[in-house]
Amino acid sequence: MFARQIARSPLCSRSFSAAVPAARLVGLSLVCARESLPSLLTRELRKNKQSAVRNSSSGISFGLNEEQKELQDLARKFTQNEIIPKAAHHDRTGEYPSEILKKAWEVGLLNLHIPEAHGGLGLGVLDCAIVTEELAYGCTGIQTAAEANGLAQAPVILAGNKAQKDKYLGRMTEAPLMCAYCVTEPGAGSDVAGLQTRAEKKGDKWVINGGKMWITNGGKADWYFLLAKTDEKANTGRAFTGFIIDAKSPGITLGKKEINMGQKASDTRGITFEDVAVPEENVLGEVGAGFKIAMGAFDITRPLVAAGAVGLARRALDEAAKYSLERKTMGKPIASHQAIAFMLADMAMGVEASRNMTWKAAWLRDNGQKNTYWASMAKAFASEVANKNAADAVQIFGGNGFNSEYPVEKLMRDAKIFMIYEGTSQIQRLVISRTLLDAAKAGDVYI
Repeated sequence: MFARQIARSPLCSRSFSAAVPAARLVGLSLVCARESLPSLLTRELRKNKQSAVRNSSSGISFGLNEEQKELQDLARKFTQNEIIPKAAHHDRTGEYPSEILKKAWEVGLLNLHIPEAHGGLGLGVLDCAIVTEELAYGCTGIQTAAEANGLAQAPVILAGNKAQKDKYLGRMTEAPLMCAYCVTEPGAGSDVAGLQTRAEKKGDKWVINGGKMWITNGGKADWYFLLAKTDEKANTGRAFTGFIIDAKSPGITLGKKEINMGQKASDTRGITFEDVAVPEENVLGEVGAGFKIAMGAFDITRPLVAAGAVGLARRALDEAAKYSLERKTMGKPIASHQAIAFMLADMAMGVEASRNMTWKAAWLRDNGQKNTYWASMAKAFASEVANKNAADAVQIFGGNGFNSEYPVEKLMRDAKIFMIYEGTSQIQRLVISRTLLDAAKAGDVYI
């Protein structure tokens, strides 16, 4: 079992110079004297990536290899030094965490999916899940802003040609840019077939008209992946096409930043596309293959949403455990009361189970196996554990838990969206049940 301390891990005193000599701790700030990607860490991870995949294929293991431990350590230090001290400010003001994301890019914690051929780390889903959990421990609003890059990049990684990857993925490794995944609309979220945004071929260009909603990084993106209907008569699987759209294209209008219940650091807004001309070279994959491409991205990103939920659930557990040792009633710490102790035990079981489901979904993808069923399981389960743990943490804090001077009310507000974005918990259950019943009809008793 992958052991975790219940109390928040203290800052590791040793520097990261063994893995990245250019990275050092200065006071409370992690500074990277950036050479340009690839950094020393990048090269070391690249060198060991293939052997790590081979080793992971040899059998069940619940441990991380040395490179993954170093990556986890880097992400954990970054979270302690850069995210946790500033999370309350961004939650209170709604200010986008541009400086934090820039620093994350500088130390190599952004854009982890981008293949080596296009200047990136080319890391697997499990590696990314390890980083995501650590960043989410600090603030899931900031983590969501970071991971939205991965969601937008996934369709390009899956279906882009070399020129598209060089242009749109390559630029992400040259500067701390953001990008966004534009699929959801005001009247179509889970019902992708109901999308109303249209793309019409006119000469050598496609003209886009329509509106998207709840777009993470919508106002900060350098480019968008967009799904639009290109064939009114085709079924859902062939009716849509994916496009890469430069954010500065004429005809794009940004809506206001939405003030949401939680994850306030994230930039979420509507975007209107009015006669936006897109060159043929920006069609992603084949015309009519957009739905498959957009849905295929979720096999990569849903385990990472689950990892974010694990990070929040773990933070809730840590805060509740520490508080239960400090707060006294009836002459003793409340942790001594069985009612509280059992709540903490349930929270710990949820974190461990969620992480194992998440890592399995990620491991399957990294090893070339279909993981849709497991990704949906991990996403649904971890999302609900995050909400339960956050609510239980508030309960353990009592009246203090309801107050913004304490950290757990933010966790409760931030947790809810995990059950909604990238497919609601109900959609995940639809995927799971259909897969299960299809297997049962085929005579399989275990998937």
